[in-house]
Amino acid sequence: MKDFIIFLLKSIVDDREGVMVVEKGEDGNVNLEIKVSDADMGKVIGKKGKIIRSLRSIAKAKAIRDGTRVNLTLLETSEIQ
Repeated sequence: MKDFIIFLLKSIVDDREGVMVVEKGEDGNVNLEIKVSDADMGKVIGKKGKIIRSLRSIAKAKAIRDGTRVNLTLLETSEIQ
């Protein structure tokens, strides 16, 4: 799932090296924390959140096919640990 989301994100952003996805899984749930460069944040979110909503829908469809649950979280720079 992580590689799939990275592929989709790198197709959207300009700074491909700035894409970072951290996968945390527990009890059949997969949490993916997404970080992109500040300049690409708007592209990933999209107008009225359409792009990030679409990414979540695609990830959810793949997760159902894989028999898991997924949650995508887009992190701001200040939220990175």
